[in-house]
Amino acid sequence: MGELPNFENRAVVGRALRLRREIDDFEAKWPALARREELIPSFSWTQLERQLVDLAATPAQADMARHLVSATRKLAPFKPPEMVLREVLCLTWVLLDENFKGESDPTSTGTD
Repeated sequence: MGELPNFENRAVVGRALRLRREIDDFEAKWPALARREELIPSFSWTQLERQLVDLAATPAQADMARHLVSATRKLAPFKPPEMVLREVLCLTWVLLDENFKGESDPTSTGTD
């Protein structure tokens, strides 16, 4: 009798393939620059997180910042730096949006 398929492994492989497609799509749209350019100053993930927490529009968004930075950080080593930059800019936009309501917002009626 054969072994049952390991659905957990299939899910992990599926996520990895989706990530690879996202990276390929990004690199097709934004190819690496041929010449060296001046780099922005470096900063740590902790510094990014604390600044986003401070800038967040609401306490709920400040709490969300920690989770968003963590998720971005986990996948950053596999992505081109410019793709990570774009993700940081997008999550910053969400955190600064005073009208953004997360799923757990008890005042959200779902009719916005």
